[in-house]
Amino acid sequence: MEEELKCPVCGSLFREPIILPCSHNVCLPCARTIAVQTPESEQHLPPLLHSRGPAPPPAPGAGPGAAAGSAACLDSESAAGGGGGDHADKLSLHSETDSGYGSYTPSLKSPNGVRVLPLVPAPPGAAAAPRGAGPASSSLTCPQCHRSASLDQRGLRGFQRNRLLEAIVQRYQQGRAAAAAAAKCQLCDRSPPEPAAVLCEQCEVLYCSACQLRCHPARGPFAKHRLAPPPAHPAAPGGGGDGGGGKGAGGGRKLPTCAEHDLENYSMYCVSCRSPVCYQCLEEGKHSKHDVKALGAMWKQHKAQLSQALNGVSDKAKEAKEFLVQLKNLLQQIQENGLDYEACLVAQCDALVDALTRQKAKLLTKVTKEREHKLKVVWDQINHCTLKLRQSTGLMEYCLEVIKENDPSGFLQISDALIKRVQVSQEQWVKGALEPKVSAEFDLTLDSEPLLQSIHQLDFIQMKCRVPPVPLLQLEKCCTRNNSVTLAWRMPPLSHNPVEGYILELDDGDGGQFREVYVGKETLCTIDGLHFNSTYNARVKAFNSSGVGPYSKTVILQTSDVAWFTFDPSSAHRDIVLSNDNQTATCNSYDDRVVLGTAAFSKGVHYWELHVDRYDNHPDPAFGIARINVVKDMMLGKDDKAWAMYVDNNRSWFMHCNSHTNRTEGGVSKGATVGVLLDLNKHNLTFYINGQQQGPPAFENIEGVFMPALSLNRNVQVTLHTGLEVPQSVKQPKLPNN
Repeated sequence: MEEELKCPVCGSLFREPIILPCSHNVCLPCARTIAVQTPESEQHLPPLLHSRGPAPPPAPGAGPGAAAGSAACLDSESAAGGGGGDHADKLSLHSETDSGYGSYTPSLKSPNGVRVLPLVPAPPGAAAAPRGAGPASSSLTCPQCHRSASLDQRGLRGFQRNRLLEAIVQRYQQGRAAAAAAAKCQLCDRSPPEPAAVLCEQCEVLYCSACQLRCHPARGPFAKHRLAPPPAHPAAPGGGGDGGGGKGAGGGRKLPTCAEHDLENYSMYCVSCRSPVCYQCLEEGKHSKHDVKALGAMWKQHKAQLSQALNGVSDKAKEAKEFLVQLKNLLQQIQENGLDYEACLVAQCDALVDALTRQKAKLLTKVTKEREHKLKVVWDQINHCTLKLRQSTGLMEYCLEVIKENDPSGFLQISDALIKRVQVSQEQWVKGALEPKVSAEFDLTLDSEPLLQSIHQLDFIQMKCRVPPVPLLQLEKCCTRNNSVTLAWRMPPLSHNPVEGYILELDDGDGGQFREVYVGKETLCTIDGLHFNSTYNARVKAFNSSGVGPYSKTVILQTSDVAWFTFDPSSAHRDIVLSNDNQTATCNSYDDRVVLGTAAFSKGVHYWELHVDRYDNHPDPAFGIARINVVKDMMLGKDDKAWAMYVDNNRSWFMHCNSHTNRTEGGVSKGATVGVLLDLNKHNLTFYINGQQQGPPAFENIEGVFMPALSLNRNVQVTLHTGLEVPQSVKQPKLPNN
C-alpha cells in the first residue's frame, strides 16, 4: 500500500494532498513547484515557460532551488490572505489539450521517476508585465497523466483537499513507527533482543547489525542474498467504524467544510460535477441546477461499487500470486536442470575421451594381431565350409534313400518339409560363400578426418518434441442446456510443448464406453442431440506430432429432465407461418402442411401439449411424431415416416402409412388442448384431449429417433407448450368405436 501513499513528485508520503480534476493526488507544496503561469499576451509564443514578473532576488548563497522556494513562499503568502495572494496562485500552462511536455526545455525527475516541470524564474532585470497586457491564465499539469487543469481565481485553493488520504497516511505513519519499534532481531542471545536492522528476503530472518555480521556475512552462499530494511506493517490505532478511516462528529475529527462556504458542511453530492456540495452551493452556487443526491446514499453506493471492483482485483491478485509461485518454482527447476545438464555434458565428454583412449590401445594392439586375426578368419571359414558340406552330403544321402522307398503315403507325409530343407541347403551355397573372406595383404589405413570433423561439429541437437500435457477443464464454462452440453478446456500455464489439436470423448449417457465426438484445434465444443435426463461423462486429451497426451479429469454433465423446444422454421413447409418465438403455428394453404419440433428423442419419456387457438370450418389437424425426412406437403401419418392422431370436432383416428385405426369419439374445438406422450422406455405413443386419454395407446413397438410433428391448414392455429412434467395419473380412456 505504501506506493499508493507516495506523492508522484517528491516520492515521499503525501503532505496536505489535493485532488486534481483527473482524480490523481499531489502534495500541496509539490503543486506549487510544478505550477507555471503565462500572461495572456504571450500565449501565442512557442510553448516556453515564462514568469509573470521579476522574481525576488535570492538570498546570498542560495542554491538552484531558490526559484522553487520563492514560488512556494509566494503561494504561502496568498494562502495567508495577502492582497496579491490570488495572483500568486494563478499560474499558467498551455491549453488542456497540450500538456507541453514535448516542447518544454526545463524538466526534472521526481524520486518516483515522474517527469515534472518546475517554475522558471524570469530573467534578471525583466520588467513587469505591462498594464495593458491583460490578466494571466493559470493551469497545472498532472505529473502522472500529463493532463492540464486550469486554475480559477482561487488558485490552488480551488482544488479539494483529500482528507481521507491524509488520514490514511497519518495512520500508516503511526503503524509503521510502531511496527519498526516492535521489530527485534531473531538470532540475538541478548535479553531483550536488539532492534532489527535488516531482513534477509531469502532466509526470511531479521538480524541486528551484530548478528548480521556474525551469522549472515556478505560472502560465500550469502553473497547473492538481498538484505532489506525491517518490514513496516501499519496498523490502525484505535480504528474508526465508518469505513473511511475517520470518525463522526462525535469522534473528535472535524467534519470537512465546503471549499466555497467555510461555514457549511457537505450535505449533498453533485452527480454532474462528481463532488460533494453544501446547502448554499445548491441555493446560490453553480450547482443550483445540477442533479444532486443525498451524500450518505451516494457514499454507500460508491462504497458498494468499490467493494465489487475490489473483488475482481482480488481474484486477479490471487491468480498473480499463484503465477508468481509457478515462476519461482520454474526458477528452481531451471537451476536444477542447468546443473543436471552441466553434469551430463561433462560425463559425455569424459566418456568420449575414455572411448578415444581405449580405441587408441585397440588400434595399437590390432597391428600386432592382424596376422593371427586373418588366420583365425580363414580357419573359421574352413570349419564352417566343412560343416556345411557334411550337412549337405548327409541330407543328399538321406533324400536318395527316401526316394527309393515305395510307400506313397509315408513319402507325402515328409516330402514338403524335406523339399524345404533341400531348398534352404541350396541357398546356403550362394555366390561368395565359396570365396575367401580375407586377403593375404595387410591394408590398415587409419582415417581420423571424419572423427575430427565430428568433434568440431559436436553441439546440442534440438530438444525432441514431447507429447502435450494434460488439458485443464474449465468447469466454470462447462454447462448443459436442454439436451446439449458445452465443454471448455485450456492448456496449463508455462506449457511449452506444441499442441496441434484436441480429442474430446463422451460416453453414451448410460455408463458405456467413450467415443470421439470432436477432433480439432478449438478449446470450446457444444454437442447437441443427446438424451434427456441422462448423465454423461466427458474427457479431453491433446495431441501433436510426437503423439497423444494423457486424458484430462472426467467431468460429469446432466442433461435436462424435460424437453424444451419450439417449432423448427428451417425444416417446416414454406406455407407454415410461425410466430410467438416459433411457438405458434398456422398455415397459408388450404392443404395440410407439416412442421416439426426442434428436439429429437430416442430415449426416455416425453410429454408436450398443443393448444388450439383457432378452429374454423371443422378441419382435421394431425398431432404426433415423425422422422426428420417425413413428407411435408400432406397430412401427417399418410407416409411411413410419421405416427399421428388426426381429429375433427367429433372424433379422432390414429394413422400411420395411410392406415386409419381406432376411431374414438370426442373431438377438438377452439380452446382445446391436445397432449402427446412419447414413452420410449415402453416404446409406445399415447394421446390426450383436454387431459383425458384419447383411446388406447396409439402405437407400440416404435424404435428410433423421433421429432414432435404437426400438420394443419389455414383454418387452424396451434400454440406449443413444452417442458411439462409427464402425467402421473390419467383418466380412463374412451372406448373406440368400430
